[in-house]
Amino acid sequence: MIRQGRLFGTNGIRGIANKDLTPEIAIKIAGAIGTFFKHGTLIIGYDARTSGPMLTKAVVAGITATGCDVLLAGMAPTPALQYAVKDRKPDGGVIITASHNPPEYNGIKVLWNDGIELSREQETRIENVFFNEKTSFANWNEIGTAGEALGVINNYVEAIKTHVNVDKIAKKHFHVVIDAANSVAGLTAPRLLRDLGCKVTTINANIDGTFPGRLPEPRPENLSELASVAKAVGADLGVAFDGDADRSVFVDEKGEIHWGDKTFALVEKHFLMENKGEKIVTPVSSSTLVKEIADTYNGELVWTKVGSVTVSHTMKKLKAKLGGEENGGIFYGPHQAVRDGAMATALIMDIMAKTNSKLSKLVGDLPKYFIQKAKVECPEQLKEKVLEKLIEQVKGLNVNTIDGAKIWFKDKSAILIRPSGTEPIYRLYAEAKDAKKAAKLVKEYASKLKKIIKNTRD
Repeated sequence: MIRQGRLFGTNGIRGIANKDLTPEIAIKIAGAIGTFFKHGTLIIGYDARTSGPMLTKAVVAGITATGCDVLLAGMAPTPALQYAVKDRKPDGGVIITASHNPPEYNGIKVLWNDGIELSREQETRIENVFFNEKTSFANWNEIGTAGEALGVINNYVEAIKTHVNVDKIAKKHFHVVIDAANSVAGLTAPRLLRDLGCKVTTINANIDGTFPGRLPEPRPENLSELASVAKAVGADLGVAFDGDADRSVFVDEKGEIHWGDKTFALVEKHFLMENKGEKIVTPVSSSTLVKEIADTYNGELVWTKVGSVTVSHTMKKLKAKLGGEENGGIFYGPHQAVRDGAMATALIMDIMAKTNSKLSKLVGDLPKYFIQKAKVECPEQLKEKVLEKLIEQVKGLNVNTIDGAKIWFKDKSAILIRPSGTEPIYRLYAEAKDAKKAAKLVKEYASKLKKIIKNTRD
């Protein structure tokens, strides 16, 4: 987890509890965070992991030691804590969570005063304090205090309801199955949906930090129980959340699981029908489906590097109102420019109510793409040079090099070739209007990549 000179990864600090992330290390990290915030006030909360309360106490100790005050929100979804920071305007916030990682992991996310995670530049300033041991401890009579942040979950649920047509949804009496992943979505999603007039059936809704029901990553292969229950009970919708409830993946009334590209494209389509010309922010890893919807409904698509923090900061900079990722993350700016699984659920239900349509039809009406994935081994030390050579080879094509190389072709097919940030591999992600073309693209570019790696190695 902690590498020389680097604490933060793509999405906060993460590691195995009591191995990579011990209370001792957490106190030291918190001291660096407190030093960065200079006697400010921070809201602190945590997800359902068994190590959450322990690490929260350590973080509170480290932060108050620097003279910062803390307000404890307790256990809550990440977007609920982000909304509390945005709404109550303290100096920032800290969330103890490892999001979708397995139960033995935990982590630390740091928020700025708008509820969005810190920028990369701000993270570097905290890292400099940590690694150079420059923590600024307060005098004994200036140590920070620890109070409570009350009503965080209530305020969050009420805020979501202001962005959808509650009466129209309630009249439909939707039946929704919620898979809360034995984590914090169980504190908010059932209540929100009941407030929206829905009949709610829950699975994996008891809080249990060992995540006995399923792993907290809401991938299709983990959601067979949700799919079968939704179909068996005749539900209108099924929704699965990740460990900190900032992402949601949906199942239709037929029990079919829809990956995040499709549901984001659905939200994007209906948003642009009512807000022509608006900017849509998404990573280059997102489907060409998202691009086709933007082109069809007069949206301005802004591609970013992969990572939710980058999407949030791009939305903030451009004042964009909608962002999304292929993994089920939807960022609805009028609420907050961060991933929010419950807000995404309310938006999907709002569309279903307004159109009087089932989710299977809404998704079925979207343009169809076939996807093919592959990976090619590549030593870490060669990745940069290999990418340079690949970009040189594809010069002249319609290519975006913001994060790896994404190439679009005239027949609306596309391929993304990107070095993994966590493994010694390149990932290839192709899509096309027919399966054979997608497979052909992956085969062709995997072959090109292997040749470049071989020549670079030799």
